[in-house]
Amino acid sequence: MRRLNRKQTLKVVKEMDAFPKIPESYVQTSTSGATVSILSFVLIAILVISELIYYSETNMKYEYNVDTELESKLKINLDVTVAMKCESLGADVLDLTGNSISTQGSIKEDSVFFDMTPQQKRWQRMVQTVKSSLDKEKALQHLLFKTGFSSKPTAAPVSSGHQRNKPEANACRFHGTIEVNKVAGNFHITAGRSIPHPRGHAHLSAGINTKVYKSPSGNMLVVITSEEQHYNFSHRIDHLSFGDPVRGIINPLDGEEKVTQSTMQMFQYFIQIVPTRVNTRQAQADTGQFAVTERERVIDHGSGSHGVAGIFFKYDLTSIMVKVTEERQPFSQLLIRLCGIVGGIFATSGMLHGFIGFLVDTWMARVRGREEQFSNHMPTPAQLPPQDIPLQQLDREFPEQESPLAVNLISTDR
Repeated sequence: MRRLNRKQTLKVVKEMDAFPKIPESYVQTSTSGATVSILSFVLIAILVISELIYYSETNMKYEYNVDTELESKLKINLDVTVAMKCESLGADVLDLTGNSISTQGSIKEDSVFFDMTPQQKRWQRMVQTVKSSLDKEKALQHLLFKTGFSSKPTAAPVSSGHQRNKPEANACRFHGTIEVNKVAGNFHITAGRSIPHPRGHAHLSAGINTKVYKSPSGNMLVVITSEEQHYNFSHRIDHLSFGDPVRGIINPLDGEEKVTQSTMQMFQYFIQIVPTRVNTRQAQADTGQFAVTERERVIDHGSGSHGVAGIFFKYDLTSIMVKVTEERQPFSQLLIRLCGIVGGIFATSGMLHGFIGFLVDTWMARVRGREEQFSNHMPTPAQLPPQDIPLQQLDREFPEQESPLAVNLISTDR
């Protein structure tokens, strides 16, 4: 009884088979079918390999959210060389609330030569080439995000040791990282040292005259200087970034160089920062992408061009945070795509082979029909007249027209 039930169960299962098997004796192979099969296998192999290569790569996903981390600090990373001696310059930060943040201890000052070494010139040309490519090909930014953490550092090469801290050095290098409040402000390098002042913010330089001007951020800036003092604010920005330093990333102002012949030149950089959180396989970083607008003018109080000679970086932050995440295609999606490739090619090739075979059979049938029709109109040997019929009999049978056969016989007789 149990065996009978098992047989019935197996019979029911066999009837549910969605893939019926055809005996090999009923299968007919052809050269065209083999050709289509070989082409299908080759195409499947190519697509599978390309799919595996695509699976091994990663994609960059961009998300945009409101920046809620307002209490956090903003890091300013800079490496700026000014064509003046360090004792004549001062650098500090003034934010929108009026707080002055001293850079002592966080920003280092080194006496160097303003002229670049051959190694520094090669680095500057490389950075400018990459920046021009980034302006044209936005996809390069994805590559920098993916490979930046594992790339070689993009910092400018430092002048050799024998040039540093020498009295004859004609330039000052400001480099380091300073933390500021996450509000708008400006970082500036001007003549003289920063000192407290009841009217706002002051820089003390050699001289006796005191002048009060508005800084680019709108705060009061007092400069105690001499009218006879001449300055040279030609400068080179080897690096300027915001947030955590990221290796391999080229920023908009990296490699920028400004040379002026004026002794009272103001350089202004208006920077709009977009907080960016980068999550990749290599590491994580809270950095800041930024766009910059440059402006420069000569300070001439006699002509109404007021202000303070120096270098001003006026920055502001957007309320949107960009989250950049490196993602890999799920393994389940890879399996689905591979199954789709194999099944789709086999199904499509089978339909194309059947359709092409149908067209070939139809064309061959028409050709055979024409051949049969032509053969039916051809006279048989029994219907042809014998070759030894006398000419007189042919004349009697074709009295009104001349037979072609008779013409041939006459020409032969002649």
